[in-house]
Amino acid sequence: MPAPDKASGTMGAFAVLLHQIRRKPGTKTPNRGANEAASGSGVMTEMVYGAVPERGGEPILPKWWRTLDKWSMSCVLILFGIGLLLGLAASPPLAARNGFDPFHYVQRQAFFGGLAIVAMLLTSMMSPVLVRRLAVLGFLGAFVALALLPIFGTDFGKGAVRWYSLGFASVQPSEFLKPGFMVVAAWLFAASQEINGPPGRLWSFALCVAIVLMLVMQPDFGQACLVLFGWGVMYFVAGAPMLLLMAMAGVVVLGGMVAYSSSEHFARRIDGFLNPDVDPTTQLGYATNAIREGGLFGVGVGEGQVKWSLPDAHTDFIIAVAAEEYGLVLVLIIIALYASIVVRSLLRLMRERDMFLRLAGTGLACTFGVQAMINMGVAVRLLPAKGMTLPFVSYGGSSLIAGGIAVGMLLCFTRTRPQGELGDLLRGRG
Repeated sequence: MPAPDKASGTMGAFAVLLHQIRRKPGTKTPNRGANEAASGSGVMTEMVYGAVPERGGEPILPKWWRTLDKWSMSCVLILFGIGLLLGLAASPPLAARNGFDPFHYVQRQAFFGGLAIVAMLLTSMMSPVLVRRLAVLGFLGAFVALALLPIFGTDFGKGAVRWYSLGFASVQPSEFLKPGFMVVAAWLFAASQEINGPPGRLWSFALCVAIVLMLVMQPDFGQACLVLFGWGVMYFVAGAPMLLLMAMAGVVVLGGMVAYSSSEHFARRIDGFLNPDVDPTTQLGYATNAIREGGLFGVGVGEGQVKWSLPDAHTDFIIAVAAEEYGLVLVLIIIALYASIVVRSLLRLMRERDMFLRLAGTGLACTFGVQAMINMGVAVRLLPAKGMTLPFVSYGGSSLIAGGIAVGMLLCFTRTRPQGELGDLLRGRG
């Protein structure tokens, strides 16, 4: 009898070996002793959200590329290319006035834009936890730098102390503060919804008020409104009562009235916006005339005249250069690119179950889109002058690099996460 027992044991081991070879890659071997207690919850999770095959040991780059929103990243790269194209037209007059080479500012824009693209790609490859940790550290540094601006900052003759001069370049802390604040506020909002969680809504509101007050003191009402808008959007998505939001909107209007009566800088811009007669010798006058002259297809490459009159043609009023030389067609293309990034990001975030990722991504996407709307709205006199750049198109070191970090965070938060989306069951994943 020992021989048959030995033979049956050998055949059993061979059968187990064949079963292991025939297993699909990434499927798990059931372990009754370890997993029997959790089998009920595991089955329920698969019934609701769908089973997702594992891809054990998948390299970082293929996984990043597979889960990335490639269309949004492509739109960002196209916007940067358009910015370089418009910089070739808008910056030579300014370079000639300042005694630089004709393409001095274009070369600097290409350099800072390259750094921004690298920052965007590296940030998008990180995990959300790592992005959150780095964002908290970056926010703390930018917050301290913003608080010290009245002591160590400079205004470069523009009447608003917003920059640190480093000799070879300048840094605007508020540009780096925005993405960090969106992530920190989203983290606090998400933590407040946990059982025994901290009062995250109150803490985030206190941070928002502190930042807005420091920005108003510069004065920089445009960035203050953008920060307040981003916080309000996240608060709305987190489930804020409508009455409270309406009360906050009333407070903002009241604050605008106080600023109008107490700040000459703010009052001058509002009066210029409300005045039906546009002074043709002002920046708004030059910009509106350029847009009118451009028409549908523009006056031709290099044939525009507004770049010789506008001191900020390569930054705040870059859209006027685009409208004059390339016409309404290019302007509509730029608007479509921004809209694609925002809409695609919001659609992907709607399927996200993690509250932190949903809130942070929504805040970043909305502030990105609203900043572009403000810049273009100022050029066509739909909004008062704000002094805000057009993301990835306007010239600027701080705005380009900070924009690259912000969009990198957005691409990270909108990456496809199979077991974190409500649409997995509907799409039949697994």
